[in-house]
Amino acid sequence: MKYAWIVKHREVYSTAMMCDLLLVSRSGLHQAITRGPSERHLGEEKVVAQIRRAQIKHRGRYGRRRMTPEVSEALGRPVNHKRIGRLMRKHDLRSRKRRAFRVRTTDSKHAHPIAPNVLERDFIATAPNQKWLADLTYIPTAEGWLYLALVLDLFARKIVGWATSPTMPQELTLEALQVALGWRDPEAGLLHHSDRGSQYAAKDYRDVLKARGITVSMSRKGDCWDNAPMESVNGTVKVECVNGEHFQTRAQAHEAIIEYIGYYNTERRHSSLGYVPPAQFERRWRAEGKNLAEAPLQ
Repeated sequence: MKYAWIVKHREVYSTAMMCDLLLVSRSGLHQAITRGPSERHLGEEKVVAQIRRAQIKHRGRYGRRRMTPEVSEALGRPVNHKRIGRLMRKHDLRSRKRRAFRVRTTDSKHAHPIAPNVLERDFIATAPNQKWLADLTYIPTAEGWLYLALVLDLFARKIVGWATSPTMPQELTLEALQVALGWRDPEAGLLHHSDRGSQYAAKDYRDVLKARGITVSMSRKGDCWDNAPMESVNGTVKVECVNGEHFQTRAQAHEAIIEYIGYYNTERRHSSLGYVPPAQFERRWRAEGKNLAEAPLQ
């Protein structure tokens, strides 16, 4: 640090004077200038270069926690998370920040029946299609709000259903549910949890669930923690796909959301899954199950 300060200011102050004041020898200064960058410095350059590549790939969405396994895997060696954080701050490579959104999407003042809270904040699933969460959120555009309905499989935190609309009609949540049912084709016994909004409590929606043998569960009134993983996904979508964007049309926002859902499911590392993407987590689970099934009995 002393040598670097002297080199930086030698056009302003006498080199001899700075060496005397900082108690360093001129021979030591000469060696520091001529020996080139240290191995540690070269190593940091590689780490920073990989952080830059990762931030470009993930569009500035990764903070220290997700960046650490990303860089470690790319370099083929572990890199300390504190070092990653320090270098991200030093080189201004930090991730996007959360921002508050304040639009109500839950209309719980309706005459539809309310289901009990069967889920009871048990957010652990041991296989796909055991527990689904559903919710509504919104995207601002120059044309007005674009509403987004999502369905989340709790096992791998994978978005399995989605739909968008300029308003919040019953058809919006039904469309997202139908996407999930068509893609996953779950067996009877699945648990579906949502808030107690009119779109989820309506007869048409519940009839579809009943026909597929799906148990209905709803959050307690005004308690977002009963649907916490789904609320977290909504917040992530807003931070990583919406914040900093200025969509001129709802069509632009729709395209961005669909692209982001593909990224979220296949590329984005998830903290609750050991920092692997949802699709990879599911593939591992299926491969492990297949290996166990094919293993010879002892």
